[in-house]
Amino acid sequence: MEQGQGDLERLLKWAAEIGISDSTCCGDSCLGHSLAVSYFPSAGGRGLGAARDLREGELLLKVPKSVLMTKESLLLKDEKLSLSVNDYARHSLSPTQILAVCLLYEMGKGKISWWHPYLMNLPRTYDILATFGEFEKQALQVDDAIWAAEKATLKAEYEWKEANALMKQLKLKPQLLTFKAWLWATATISSRTLHIPWDAAGCLCPVGDLFNYSAPGEEPSRCESMEHTMHDLVNEDTSGMADMEQLVSDSRRLTDGGFEKDVDAYCFYAQKSYKKGEQVLLSYGTYTNLELLEHYGFLLNENPNDKVFIPLEPEIYSSCSWPKESLFIHQHGKPSFALLSTLRLWATPQNQRRAVGHLVYSGLQLSIQNEMFILRWISKKCTTILKNLPTSFEDDSLLLSAIDKIQNLDAPLELNNVSSTFRDEICAFKANVLQKGERSSMESKERWRLAVEWRLSYKKILVDCISYCDEIVSSLFHQNNSSQK
Repeated sequence: MEQGQGDLERLLKWAAEIGISDSTCCGDSCLGHSLAVSYFPSAGGRGLGAARDLREGELLLKVPKSVLMTKESLLLKDEKLSLSVNDYARHSLSPTQILAVCLLYEMGKGKISWWHPYLMNLPRTYDILATFGEFEKQALQVDDAIWAAEKATLKAEYEWKEANALMKQLKLKPQLLTFKAWLWATATISSRTLHIPWDAAGCLCPVGDLFNYSAPGEEPSRCESMEHTMHDLVNEDTSGMADMEQLVSDSRRLTDGGFEKDVDAYCFYAQKSYKKGEQVLLSYGTYTNLELLEHYGFLLNENPNDKVFIPLEPEIYSSCSWPKESLFIHQHGKPSFALLSTLRLWATPQNQRRAVGHLVYSGLQLSIQNEMFILRWISKKCTTILKNLPTSFEDDSLLLSAIDKIQNLDAPLELNNVSSTFRDEICAFKANVLQKGERSSMESKERWRLAVEWRLSYKKILVDCISYCDEIVSSLFHQNNSSQK
């Protein structure tokens, strides 16, 4: 549900009154000097645009600590809440569970809540994996993704049941005690909180959470350099594992803002220069599309950090010292440095591996025959995975177009030249919505769309990998023939 223009204006006026600002001085709105709320239909919907030309590194927005919604600030403003949480939850609930309870409690206050202008601008629904019903989970098709959705739902149910006694003690309204309300609160926290050093649950940041997401780019040279470093740390000694974990953590901590103690505020900066009218984006960190869907409820058509893990035999894993997390196919279809190195060594006779190990870990090809063998192996593996999925890449592309055309459940659709599985899925969607009594359910339709978009991006990586491998094999084949003449 989109919030009204009046709610947004009240939020910006309230934000200006409490010190949120995109400049050193404030008027009736906290924005206007550097940023402006705009609508970007093909890039996240409502977001923040540049109100003028912005320079890289320029301070864009400052949100005082006193405005951040945290467990600490919520408890300080309400004695009843503080006493109940201190009596019951400190040792039995996680920081995120406590924040979720506090958020629902604050919502229950309605207009008397100090944060009411902010709360009224929060989304009313989310599409994170935990909100997926059984139909949407199965629409993901890939076992790892289905299992991720199932785990997310089970975790949410378990945490809701754990927190239920505290919520009843606080006498929350019946509609705020439901699992649906709990999903809303935890999704708000998952998708909108920002990191702060003093609270593991993070903070909700009024106005600061209007920025839409931009994936941090990963230069190939940077990725490969990191993989080299990781391998060196693994092979030096076991104490290097801690350094490797820190390296991975630092590589993912790619954000455009943070809490600054010297000014006692959360500050946001321009990571690049923007022209007036362009959308100003924020990087929450490095995520695959499945991780974006799990934590934020959206995905990107072009995500440089997306990847696909293909199943490998145990002997392949045991033939190398690379972490399993580094053995994947990049978003553009190229196998990772670590995956290629691992397969080159695995395809080498065991009694020769020690002699060529230094070449493999330097990223060098061992021979034309070895390279052709592993690339054909990868191509065949990707082809098998695609064949075992219920629908093809082409089917899913057509299905996305068909989903757009579903305005009501009774209207017929033109379904020429499509597979029976394609037709069955549309019929299953209609039956699923009717069973729930949601004849005009936009939520179910949007989650189905997201599931299809995700599996389409997954299949595209595999299709691109097949093309990449086949092209390299063809080139090597001609190169080998030329050398033999």
